[in-house]
Amino acid sequence: MKLNRKAAVARAIACVAAGALALSMLAGCSSGDGQAKNLAQQSGDGGKAVSFFSPMEKATAGSENTARTASDLTIAMAEEELGLTVSYQTYTAENYQDKTYDEVCLERARNDRDDMYLLNTDSIVALGSEGKLADLSGLDCAKNLRDVVKMANTVDDKLVAIPQEVVAYGLFVNKDIFDDCQLELPNTPEEFLECCRVLKENGYDTPVGANRWWLETFVFAQAYADLYNGGDIQAEVAALNSGEVKYSQYMREGFEFLKTMMDAGYIDAEDALVSEAFEGKGEGEDFMAGECPIVMAYWGAANTDTAYGSPSFNMEVIGFPSTHGQMPVLSMTGFAVGEESANKEEALRVMDVILSDEALQLYTETNRVISPSKNIQVDCIEALDPLNQKVEDEIYVLASNASMDVEQWGNVCLIVRDLLGGASVDECMAKLDALQAEAVAAQ
Repeated sequence: MKLNRKAAVARAIACVAAGALALSMLAGCSSGDGQAKNLAQQSGDGGKAVSFFSPMEKATAGSENTARTASDLTIAMAEEELGLTVSYQTYTAENYQDKTYDEVCLERARNDRDDMYLLNTDSIVALGSEGKLADLSGLDCAKNLRDVVKMANTVDDKLVAIPQEVVAYGLFVNKDIFDDCQLELPNTPEEFLECCRVLKENGYDTPVGANRWWLETFVFAQAYADLYNGGDIQAEVAALNSGEVKYSQYMREGFEFLKTMMDAGYIDAEDALVSEAFEGKGEGEDFMAGECPIVMAYWGAANTDTAYGSPSFNMEVIGFPSTHGQMPVLSMTGFAVGEESANKEEALRVMDVILSDEALQLYTETNRVISPSKNIQVDCIEALDPLNQKVEDEIYVLASNASMDVEQWGNVCLIVRDLLGGASVDECMAKLDALQAEAVAAQ
């Protein structure tokens, strides 16, 4: 018997609270060699089964993964409402050995191994351009999406992926230190560098804690501030895709800014090059102990005590410095459906449930994140208010835009690492231009 959506929500919460749902999904769906196949079209109880490939449920045994639980809540809603089963096929590094999650996603999707996928932007770009992902623009849930979500996940005029949350990156600032040093929160690159100078003079040897993953956020904020805040986005992206305009023209200033920070000792380039997230010099325990004034991280890090939640000082999360002021940098993964998957129509119906406003409201309330729906606002902690207000005012830059033929987030991250390792800005720009030339030649 089909439940209404309100009843489905209640049942979903009960199931996951009991702990049975996620475990039963995972236990029966993966093969010992890590090469789980698209399951038979009938589930054990005679109903339809939709195969969903996603990252491993939890990083370590016994750890709490709120995001996974929130996702499971919405999946349970779809199962209840549609009378089918969503079977998880999960990635584990030991089964796939030296293959990354992205590499495995590409391989499985190109061979139509599953019905649904959770994809990173580079995979969305690749599979979307190959015609391997279904167009989601006709779904009811797509009508409620923020414009930024549609923009970020459109390939060849098709909406090929939709996330359950929009990830915003920002600067996590110890406001008490800034007040002690009589500093205002910076808006422009020049103001940021002046803050770093004063902080260093006041005994904070490395004012900005950094790791090898997120320094590109400074580059994106400066490179694309004009593009996403008043520019002709469609025309400028078309010029980049055709090669008429070079990415280096956008990004040089941001790389030069990072080089200035490195040379002045405002970040420890040598340490950042080899440090994982939250482990770089000044990050993690140093920031929480009040020994480092500034770190960069994603929105969710402010909500968890394993990262930067519940600090003993006054913390504010602001945007990165740009010509348009404090600038959030947005990125997102996305749920997608295989264009030629065995259970495409059922998978599309699942998508319409888990990405409905009802499901996204539940997800947003559980994780306290920015929703992809324009109808849902997050009740965030006070520290995140400055960043959240910018996003609600549609002030942001995208670090992941599937309409750009050169994948942004991963490629720029790697080239920033070259800079940290001693490459010149000119050498970094040459790498960007080479990637662009390759993309243009492949058209």
